[in-house]
Amino acid sequence: MRIIIAGGDGFCGWPTALYLSKQGHEVTIVDNLVRRRMDEELHSNSVTPLATLEERVAKWMELTGKEIKTFIGDLNHYDFLCEVFRQTEPEVFVHFAEQRSAPYSMIDREHAIYTQSNNVLGNLNVLYAIKEFGPECHLIKLGTMGEYGAPNIDIEEGYIEIEHNGRKDRMPYPKQPGSFYHLTKVHDSHNIMFACKIWGIRATDLNQGIVYGLHTEETELDAVLNNRLDYDGVFGTALNRFLIQAAIGHDLTVYGAGGQTRAFLNIKDTVRCVEIAANNPADKGEFRVFNQFTEYFSVKELAERTKRVAEEMGLSVGISHIENPRVEAEEHYYHAINTNLRELGLEPNLLTDNVLKGILEVALENKDRVIKDNVLPKVSWR
Repeated sequence: MRIIIAGGDGFCGWPTALYLSKQGHEVTIVDNLVRRRMDEELHSNSVTPLATLEERVAKWMELTGKEIKTFIGDLNHYDFLCEVFRQTEPEVFVHFAEQRSAPYSMIDREHAIYTQSNNVLGNLNVLYAIKEFGPECHLIKLGTMGEYGAPNIDIEEGYIEIEHNGRKDRMPYPKQPGSFYHLTKVHDSHNIMFACKIWGIRATDLNQGIVYGLHTEETELDAVLNNRLDYDGVFGTALNRFLIQAAIGHDLTVYGAGGQTRAFLNIKDTVRCVEIAANNPADKGEFRVFNQFTEYFSVKELAERTKRVAEEMGLSVGISHIENPRVEAEEHYYHAINTNLRELGLEPNLLTDNVLKGILEVALENKDRVIKDNVLPKVSWR
């Protein structure tokens, strides 16, 4: 298939582009490279050294003989996006190209507005481009399990049966987003669902859990193909932060009580889920939702597992509970459904000690790159 990966230079997009290219698809990356500029803004970096996108795709071509086309530009520039559609005629549009950090969206007014305008308006441009240039194109949109929040009932896949005053209906599952970033994903979902209804667009919303892991088979082929490993308080997930803190001899910093529970999946499953969605497209006019995760953990559980693995590797690790910079329930019920992708063939890669050791080994090899001031949170929700 002809597949566009928007945000193909990023943590999820890059390994997805390589994987789909390896499967024989005609892959095009669209990216404005803003994530690299954010490192400069935040005085941060990836623990793993990153080659330029140009160097990455050239190395992939050298190793595999497979070409990945690139367009450098912004989805908020509609003329640019239209030209990409004209030149590539995509059958699948995989949309990773959004500002993905909740803390980044909470820094101040400017960062909240940037996140909302970049994400919501960029996604709306994609919908109009599909309507105008590729009405049969299947939109695969990266959503987030964070749209749901942490309700005191089971989380269904996108929709829920409700009975009220003696009548029943199937309705979108109630959303309780926890940041201005998560709100953009909710707005996206509503806009996509509406576009499917009125224009007959076909779309799959992948409500993804927190992604861990570093390598896929493709990124391990050469150091130039390295994926990024974020660790700072803005872009680093809790698990990444814990692993990097263990590598540099810093206490693992749990926010508050540590009972916050979230859904997780391996980066290898991220690329596989996109492939499954592409190979099994939504029907015309259908807006479907897949909950894309394989297991869930509390923050405290992740810290304890990281500590155990690090100590088995000879490191001395402590755990500290610090004031939670976020406004969230620190102890809550959490049970989510994820049957759709499994029924279509997903075989999960679960979080094992070997996976943790592999990431920790990379962190130890590159610990001189860690900017130690960045391993603590600097952004407050209050």
